[in-house]
Amino acid sequence: MYNNWVGYQTYVGIVAGADACLFPLRDNRCAYLLNDNREVVGPWNHAVAWIVTDWAPRAAAQGLTHFANVVSSESMAAQSAEAMFLGIGARLQMRMFGAIEEAQAWLREAQRGVAS
Repeated sequence: MYNNWVGYQTYVGIVAGADACLFPLRDNRCAYLLNDNREVVGPWNHAVAWIVTDWAPRAAAQGLTHFANVVSSESMAAQSAEAMFLGIGARLQMRMFGAIEEAQAWLREAQRGVAS
């Protein structure tokens, strides 16, 4: 599944967008999420705690196992993504990428049982 985030992200928008992706993950029994933050403007630290404590456990309970997060390293969103990465810990296999092609390759390898 592919989630593309664009522009400034409000707390309400993040909750709505993240929750909305749970339905197709569940309905399609999809264990792989490509989360694209390359077009996000500004930080989204205001939602990191919610993602870590609320969304990630629910996503894992619905079968999500691999979470590829693509960010531009120069952006303020990268700092928020790093905080999320640290908070999620072992709940999901999560990796940070600077290029979408690398994230896609990692997810494909995971689907074939090559990646951890």
